[in-house]
Amino acid sequence: MTLALDALDRLESEAVHIFREVAGEFDRPVILFSGGKDSTLLLHLAVKAFWPAPVPFPLLHVDTGHNFDEVIAFRDEVVARHGLRLEVARVQDYLDDGRLAERPDGTRNPLQTVPLLDAITANRFDAVFGGGRRDEERARAKERIFSLRNAFGQWEPRRQRPELWNLYNGRHRAGEHVRVFPLSNWTELDVWRYIARERIELPPIYYAHRREVYLRDGMWLAQGPWGGPRAGEELVEKTVRYRTVGDGSCTGAVESEAADIDAVIAEVSASRLTERGATRADDRMSEAAMEDRKREGYF
Repeated sequence: MTLALDALDRLESEAVHIFREVAGEFDRPVILFSGGKDSTLLLHLAVKAFWPAPVPFPLLHVDTGHNFDEVIAFRDEVVARHGLRLEVARVQDYLDDGRLAERPDGTRNPLQTVPLLDAITANRFDAVFGGGRRDEERARAKERIFSLRNAFGQWEPRRQRPELWNLYNGRHRAGEHVRVFPLSNWTELDVWRYIARERIELPPIYYAHRREVYLRDGMWLAQGPWGGPRAGEELVEKTVRYRTVGDGSCTGAVESEAADIDAVIAEVSASRLTERGATRADDRMSEAAMEDRKREGYF
């Protein structure tokens, strides 16, 4: 008797297939892991794909130095629990030795590209797993599951390859690499429903909590090493949660009473904005902000 698969089963099966396909085609894959919900889901699927053997890839985090303490603590706990190797490329190191300069707006998200590409080159990674999803942002909607990057780490939309059925083309020249997105066909709601089904632990900032924040450009930002509030910006305490986490200088919280996963699912179901559109200031710089960064080598 064949059991029918539901939508989450099909998404899980596709992602597991992609992990195993990469393991068979590439020599030195790596998983981008920040401790956020999408990369945590990615790691959970990798563990499933190779169980009972350990995950055969290391992890890589491009650390802006402007991360939330709760997320870094969670990242380190997960790495230790699974006995994995974590490579950390630090933006701060590049600022300290002059290879990069601090931006006038204080955000470090766009500064991640150079450390990422250097880490890929230094470690000779030929496949880089990322947690990007097509529903997040229009540039990501253009990208294939296997996304070829040239010898400079750049994305060229016209070189995108057709992906028919479950056939993926990982062919690349020396110096090139492939970005791999097993969550491409997932939505934010799929992610949360799967997290609920699998009981996947996340950093606590994804759930409603009290935090001091200030309003800037329509977003609630938290005080931190990235600075703020500026003159005229009042620090107030609110009940908030984060829909996505990243550089604290450009990642906003949303007012929310969703303190558990069922409440989060209900809230996401009713939302008309993706998490990046609602809470990431770096994606509001221009209509093509993400696409421009991806052409330069951003994830």
